[in-house]
Amino acid sequence: MQAGCAYGYVGPLSIGLLSMLFMIVYVFVSIPASYIIDTYGIKPGIGTGAVLIGIFGIIKGLNATSFTVIIMTQIALAIAQPFILNAYTRLSAKWFPIEERATATGIASLAQYLGIICGLAATPFLVHSYSIPQTMYMYGIISAAIAVLFIIFMKEEPPTPPCEKGNEERFRVKEGLQHIFSLKQMCLVILLFFIGLGMFNAVTTWIEQILQPRGFTSEQAGITGACMMAGGILGAIILPLLSDHFKKRKVFLTICMAFVVPGLAGLTFANDFTLLLVSSFILGFFMMSAGPIGFQYAAEISYPAPESSSQGLLLLSGQISGIIFICAMDAFRTSTGSMTSFMIAFIVLMLVNALLTLKLKESILIGS
Repeated sequence: MQAGCAYGYVGPLSIGLLSMLFMIVYVFVSIPASYIIDTYGIKPGIGTGAVLIGIFGIIKGLNATSFTVIIMTQIALAIAQPFILNAYTRLSAKWFPIEERATATGIASLAQYLGIICGLAATPFLVHSYSIPQTMYMYGIISAAIAVLFIIFMKEEPPTPPCEKGNEERFRVKEGLQHIFSLKQMCLVILLFFIGLGMFNAVTTWIEQILQPRGFTSEQAGITGACMMAGGILGAIILPLLSDHFKKRKVFLTICMAFVVPGLAGLTFANDFTLLLVSSFILGFFMMSAGPIGFQYAAEISYPAPESSSQGLLLLSGQISGIIFICAMDAFRTSTGSMTSFMIAFIVLMLVNALLTLKLKESILIGS
């Protein structure tokens, strides 16, 4: 594929770099972003990300015909990403009682998924009606407006703390990281995310190439990805809510990892389009709902380490493995373009993940 229409000749590697940049930059910015969130608060932390998105979103729109500027602004937007993503559990801890925090984290994830869907749905129509530069400029203006609203109306914490006095105390970032790595359970959760999130990043990146050798079209691959996202939206609502209701984390992580396996198997082997859509829905439902439950579980078992530090490490592990898996899938695809062998390896790894969840211990905080 060549991006000849908008930027002259730009090879596949350069286009692929645009999506990879977010994972690559995240590796370097995640811990500093978590430090700022945990040290200075969620408003300065998220506000930093919001302002970066607003400023560089507009710059990207004003210079959308230059591929060099697109790369530079994409890096700036990638820097902004961890300031927002790493704040989910910290925001939940400050504003919600313990029995509502997985739900709150799930809603934050849901907002992210809805934003992606809105962008995917609206962009073709906007580009058709206007142009790529004008569409990017509109997105930049919207991002800047939201950043201003956030800075004006966002409060650091509610007037009445949601938890008992004393429970809001946290380690400093350095002590928190040392505490996290001293916990065997946290090391297991980091491994879970290294395998699971890395796999999901790789599969969503190469979804078209995974399906193409079996005769599925680009349009069908797009519908499959949308179906996966729709499953993820429902999952991010339902399973964290059930996790809070039953005051259980471990069992829901086990359920998620176990049911990802048949979804992944269908995505790997299905030749019928209907079966493919059902499989992708199942994969999205259980994989994308495991994120908020896992983030909250990690925050609880690593208490009193700062929540942004624990969540940031989980996301960091998945970005590192995502880069590795994406590059490996491209390097080891067969002469026909098939990635089936790697998909089978992912199925085995997710079975390992399901077994690893059995070694986890239930969170004491949620049961108290």
